[in-house]
Amino acid sequence: MTPLHREIAACRACEAHLPHGTRPVVQVSVRSRLAIVGQAPGSKVHASGVPWDDASGDRLREWTGLSREEMYDPEFVALVPMGFCYPGKASGGDMPPRKECAPLWHSRVWHAAPQVRLTLLVGTYAQAAYLPQTRGMPLTRRVRAFETFLPRYFPLPHPAWRSTLFMRANPWFEDEVLPILREAVSAAFA
Repeated sequence: MTPLHREIAACRACEAHLPHGTRPVVQVSVRSRLAIVGQAPGSKVHASGVPWDDASGDRLREWTGLSREEMYDPEFVALVPMGFCYPGKASGGDMPPRKECAPLWHSRVWHAAPQVRLTLLVGTYAQAAYLPQTRGMPLTRRVRAFETFLPRYFPLPHPAWRSTLFMRANPWFEDEVLPILREAVSAAFA
């Protein structure tokens, strides 16, 4: 475990606001080539301590073409949520990621991962933080305009169960976006 990982594991900045306690979940290495910035761990990830260890992670691996082994190899993939701890439940889903986390840790994480070539921005929270020029733009429009943000960023919807509705309403996502996403992910490792 690196000093940064130890510091993140010991973080208690949001403890008073986390109904299930702190359990920061992040994966990063100095050799990571691909970064996936998501929302925050869900209850299953909070329990396991493994990022994307749920149905959303299964779908994200399907979208990207990454195997489970590849995704969980920090030498290749950095997994960096906007909030490192499970924020708890809200009506209709989980609460938003805590706002303290990304400003406190993200710049240090990116400094520790200088070889990242591509960052997947999964969901609205990641896109708002890393594509501030698109605030107010609907997620569907950002995802449709993904080529605008390449080669550095690739915006994606969150792969939660609701993404089935997104894919049904937007068949171009599977037909046009996913093949290019898989190529971009593969190229990040070349």
